[in-house]
Amino acid sequence: MAKDTPKAPAPPAKEKEKIKGVFSTQQLMKVGTGTTLRKSIQKSYWFGKELDDGTIEIQPLNVNYVPSGPKQIIPMDELLDKFSPEPEFYTFTVMPKMRELEKTIARADRHRKNKETFSAEMEYGKAVRVDVENVRANFGLGLTYLERGAKDKAQDIFERLIKIEAAYEQEHKHLFNEFGINLRKNKMSDQALEYYSKALNLSKNDEHLYYNIARVQFDCKNIPGTVDYLKKALELNPEFEEAAKFLAFLESKGLVKK
Repeated sequence: MAKDTPKAPAPPAKEKEKIKGVFSTQQLMKVGTGTTLRKSIQKSYWFGKELDDGTIEIQPLNVNYVPSGPKQIIPMDELLDKFSPEPEFYTFTVMPKMRELEKTIARADRHRKNKETFSAEMEYGKAVRVDVENVRANFGLGLTYLERGAKDKAQDIFERLIKIEAAYEQEHKHLFNEFGINLRKNKMSDQALEYYSKALNLSKNDEHLYYNIARVQFDCKNIPGTVDYLKKALELNPEFEEAAKFLAFLESKGLVKK
């Protein structure tokens, strides 16, 4: 009697590929009145990508054909119903533009890391001209200005960044921390406080933000404010060693009211 041959294990199910690409919407526009009234179709382009929960994150393309500006989350049904895919436009125009922008920022990052501030400024500036709201490029340019003491130019970047909510997303946390620290080191205390306060509005449970604000308050000789923010940092994380040491230092100087 022939023995049963064991079946080979089934190959793992292939993960469903997430949607990513360029889509367009059309809107009927009316121009003029009365006998001069005419209608035209306005076409807008969006970069869209599917998130882990199945919703779609969309972002408009700017005049340089790169994603820029505020992002929106829409349901999959809305994408299928109101948006038209533009695969050729994505492949031959938008994707190369996005890649070139990433390469420009990567070159700028390398120059800044190597203390080549002039070359870094040139490359970051080139990236910002393509996408004025690019978070990495703006942070990099601002840090370059701060590192060479160009406070007026850094102020311009600060005013731009303070309006870009994407600058305070988790993926950019190391950059906004570095930027805030450099604002403080350059004696731009008012800007540092405004900057950290904006970040705090978007991330209220980050003990490091409270600690950083405490450092600025200390520079401003606001001891009660320093103590208050240190205590808030320690409430969120009782094991926060730097905050505990800072508070202990203030206590040793008799600056903390019991």
